[in-house]
Amino acid sequence: MTSDGTVWFVGAGPGAADLLTLRAARVISEADIVIWAASLVHADVLDHARPDAEIVDSSQLPIEGVLPLYQRAAEQGLTVARIHSGDPALWGAVQEQLDLCRALDLAVEIVPGVSSFTAVAAIIGRELTVPEVAQSVILTRLEGGKTPMPPGERVRDFARHGTTMALFLSAARSGQVQAELLAGGYPDDTPAVVAYQATWPDELVVRCTVGTLEATVKQHKLWKHTLFLVGPALAAEGTRSHLYHPGHFHTFRRAEPAARAELRRARAGETETP
Repeated sequence: MTSDGTVWFVGAGPGAADLLTLRAARVISEADIVIWAASLVHADVLDHARPDAEIVDSSQLPIEGVLPLYQRAAEQGLTVARIHSGDPALWGAVQEQLDLCRALDLAVEIVPGVSSFTAVAAIIGRELTVPEVAQSVILTRLEGGKTPMPPGERVRDFARHGTTMALFLSAARSGQVQAELLAGGYPDDTPAVVAYQATWPDELVVRCTVGTLEATVKQHKLWKHTLFLVGPALAAEGTRSHLYHPGHFHTFRRAEPAARAELRRARAGETETP
């Protein structure tokens, strides 16, 4: 028999309650049970909950402690809003919960949220994919923590690409992070950003370099709730996207002939071998 219950996995964003999506706010407002982690999610998001909703803090509960709530939702046809920090797709321990909910015949839906790496980019006013500088963003964390990393996913290996990298869950071992980034090929003076509690009232965002990353973290006594951004795009200027070049055309815009010829010459020069 299929249950009438539903569990929504809601991305709360990096911290500030007004960075919830409209859908996230609506789902929270309609839920019979709201599960949130006080250690990771700002309490202001609960302002969207119904006055009669059951509010459960999961910060001290293993998944076995949350499972009875899902079972009750299945039995009684309740709606649960399970609030996760950032975006549930990234280090959210969501997949195991999805499997449990589906085993209970619960309907499941996921509401994406603003990730902390995009929030930090907004705070410092930078694009992470600057034309001709970096066109990829690597999201990872330092190996050797509580959760094993798959083979081949090492920070120094990712660093060899030299593009923009966002490192989560790694502040407690900042010295190792710095060593791995340097060993992978980032120059000592590569721009870096250390961001603690981005968008929270006690937010701290500090610019540094790969070579001073460890000292910066230790100076401010950071060890959790901290994200690192690294890469040349954090300081690059003067490049231009071809998308908005007058010589570029697409379905809604024609190219200007002279600008089109100029753009073609520039592209040809990029592919020539000296």
